[in-house]
Amino acid sequence: MAEVPDCIFCKIAAGEIPAKIEHADEDIVAFHDINAAAPVHLLVIPRRHIASLAETTDAEAPLLGRIVSVARQLAAKFELDSGYRVVINCREDGGQSVPHIHLHLLGGRRLGWPPG
Repeated sequence: MAEVPDCIFCKIAAGEIPAKIEHADEDIVAFHDINAAAPVHLLVIPRRHIASLAETTDAEAPLLGRIVSVARQLAAKFELDSGYRVVINCREDGGQSVPHIHLHLLGGRRLGWPPG
């Protein structure tokens, strides 16, 4: 699994930086966002470094599907039965602050629209 030495998410996935982990398998890690925007705010990331959604290819489709599946499983675990939001920000103008693809799972309160 290619790790980028200065990537904070690569370091979390490798266990070098502590995080409150909710899911970890061979390919994916999910953990609580330290700047939570909702009562439940988890980040779901691939262990392999991919800078953003714009850098993916069709070859990553199975991995991206698994990331979404893990988010669905976590929504069930946290009993977000009344609804939740999944967000993938892409690059700086899209609101991506860490250059490692990640999915936000937000829930636990009514979420407004538009988001920002």
